[in-house]
Amino acid sequence: MEMKFSPNDLHLASSNMKRGNQKDQHNELETSQHEEYDTSSPLNLRKLSKIILPPLGASSYNQNQIKSKGRIISPMDSRYRIWETFMVLLVAYSAWVYPFEVAFLNFYPKRELWIADNIVDLFFGVDIVLTFFVAYIDSRTQLLVRDSGKIAKRYLSTWFLMDVASTVPFELVLYLITGNREMGLSYSLLGMLRFWRIRRVKQLFTRLEKDIRFSYFWVRCARLLSVTLFTMHCAGCFYYKLADMYPHKGKTWIGVLNPNFQETNLWIRYISAMYWSITTMTTVGYGDLHAQNTVEMVFIIFYMLFNLGLTAYIIGNMTNLVVEGTRRTMEFAESLNQQHLLEQLPKSICKSIVQHLFLPTVVKVYLFKGISKENLLIMVAKMKAEYIPPREDVIMQNEAPDDVYIIVSGEVEIINCENDKEEVVGTLHSGDMFGEVGALYCRPQSYTYRTKTLSQLLSLKTSALLDATHTKLEDLERMLKNILQHQKKLKDLSIGDLNVDNGEEEGDPNMASSLLTVADTGNAAFLDELLRARFDPDIGDSEGRTPLHIAASKGHEECVFVLLKHACNVHVRDNNGNTALWDAIASKHSSIFRILYQYAAVSDPHTAGDLLCTAAKRDNLTVTEQLLKEGISVDSKDLHGYTAIQIAMAKKNVDMVNLLMMNGADVIDINSYEFPSTTLNEMLQKREVGHRIVVHDTMPNEVPLGRHDEREQNCKWKKPSGPICTPRVSIYRGNPVVRRETCCMESGRLIKLPDSLEQLKTIAGQKFGFDARNALVMDGEGAEIDSIEVIRDNDKLFIVEDSNSPM
Repeated sequence: MEMKFSPNDLHLASSNMKRGNQKDQHNELETSQHEEYDTSSPLNLRKLSKIILPPLGASSYNQNQIKSKGRIISPMDSRYRIWETFMVLLVAYSAWVYPFEVAFLNFYPKRELWIADNIVDLFFGVDIVLTFFVAYIDSRTQLLVRDSGKIAKRYLSTWFLMDVASTVPFELVLYLITGNREMGLSYSLLGMLRFWRIRRVKQLFTRLEKDIRFSYFWVRCARLLSVTLFTMHCAGCFYYKLADMYPHKGKTWIGVLNPNFQETNLWIRYISAMYWSITTMTTVGYGDLHAQNTVEMVFIIFYMLFNLGLTAYIIGNMTNLVVEGTRRTMEFAESLNQQHLLEQLPKSICKSIVQHLFLPTVVKVYLFKGISKENLLIMVAKMKAEYIPPREDVIMQNEAPDDVYIIVSGEVEIINCENDKEEVVGTLHSGDMFGEVGALYCRPQSYTYRTKTLSQLLSLKTSALLDATHTKLEDLERMLKNILQHQKKLKDLSIGDLNVDNGEEEGDPNMASSLLTVADTGNAAFLDELLRARFDPDIGDSEGRTPLHIAASKGHEECVFVLLKHACNVHVRDNNGNTALWDAIASKHSSIFRILYQYAAVSDPHTAGDLLCTAAKRDNLTVTEQLLKEGISVDSKDLHGYTAIQIAMAKKNVDMVNLLMMNGADVIDINSYEFPSTTLNEMLQKREVGHRIVVHDTMPNEVPLGRHDEREQNCKWKKPSGPICTPRVSIYRGNPVVRRETCCMESGRLIKLPDSLEQLKTIAGQKFGFDARNALVMDGEGAEIDSIEVIRDNDKLFIVEDSNSPM
């Protein structure tokens, strides 16, 4: 069953909580007819919620829905509420008439007042009987007690005796016994029990202060005014009674001016008494009306002391009301109370309230168009309402937010900050969203978002947004399509955060731009979510670039791992013929290049040769040098059997040939190319006496790239330290000194370093065609090498026959 609450219900509850807090500030104890409600305690808050919040399934709060059952009356019944209000009016009548009768009518009220008094007492008697049938809320179980026996027992043990004492018509009883309506002082004092009824007025004001339909300020002012007028009325009546009862009429406050004041008009005497009471309470002064005897002085002393406390109470309350009434952020504080109230409610009720309040707004947001209702409800339940005052920055430029925001009310400005200058480029209104690009695509925000007015925002964590779409991945696809379409509109206004391809078709089911944009921003987690939704990892843009191309060129290593995990094709070429490997090495992202090369070389043994040959075709010295630094073999062949130096010589690119030649490239059939032989001979001569200009970036225990086809032959695997690779050396025939002097141009041979000198000599004999078993092995300076252990990787060795030896 769905629980529905209207915004007025929440506003009513929050206002009641706020007013309950103000009541605590005034240090008053608010007591209802049957129970005390203190909103500061969780127990009584639940009790309060039973009265304020509507029943389950009700769309709005209506007191008429609470009906009486049988003879038992519900305290929330509208008819009983009307009866309580009527009884308050009778209390006001009693509180004013009784002091007036005692003071000015000499214990003998007029017939009309006497009849009215007895009728009022009759109504209060009926109310006593009616109270035995009014249900109450049990303080322990928080349930409405409708048992007549419990109701009667509770009433008899609490206020029954005082209610009866304040209702007994002593004048009528005296008249029935003696036949005389004139009462003495003792009977008049018993009538003071009627002041007990004043508690009903207090209950009325307490209820009105908590009712959002009435202004708290004016209800509070009416309460303070009522207390003040009642105090002045009672004090004036009693002060006049002192003068009327004093034996020497001329020595009283009123007798000094008018010795025969008892014969003066009734209203003149009453106005004189009220004039004295008001001037005394306000401490303005007495004028001619001042105490003339000791009794009056004693009464005035106590009255003035009482006025000190009453005046302090009134000033304190009025000051608080003025401050609260003039504070600009009053509405903002009330809104915070609403959020505080929601946090105290049970989760099920809080979830229903939030859905009822915020779902109509969330449905209209562009990002959630076409999303299933189940996911919408999940996301709405996780949203939090925030109230932001004007001129506050919600999201800063170049900041990557973790939340997305929806504007419920207010306005938010889009500000572009450049060179310490701020420019407002747009304004968002109710129903708009911001922060979704930075949150979803994990990229810095392009603009600052600042509130223009007091704004109510709904915030949602990005993690909660993605978690809600795990069960329905088509919802995630729909959201991405919505955000791309929305960014196209914003791009027309020059405030789009994404570079959206205008050539993309609206009906593209694979959502190519989403994958490409996520790969561009480097959000690996989001990219993984999209690929789990079965998006095509090899989808390309208008230039044929796949997400792997973009991630490799941008250096997003984690995105590359995610794409490889989802079996993307590393050999896909864009419209320019570039693979992701080429983009990685061209952008100098060595770690990504090595990762991709390990995958590419497994399925294509010509990967290294294709890269080098492509660099040679494009005359790209930088990429060629980077490839050689990564350990790519300079003699690697492409699919057609060509090497890079062959292509460079065919194109007559001297710089490329020189780079490859100096890095040990083998020259085969020199005369078959149109490359100048003189230039080539000079390069060979320099290589004989020079060194490689490119140093491998591979670590000692790493296998050089481009040699995977010979991994098993070149490397001896030793666990757990990993592979140890055999070094390579260049061998030449003849003494190095003689070769330099005679400018010998015979090329050398690049071989693997064997395990012994005997094996080295055997290999040299096979390469150069002579018996080298008795030959000498020398380094470039002519020093004899007698141990294989001193030879290092990339060393140049010279095999010298015995007859050529200087010795």
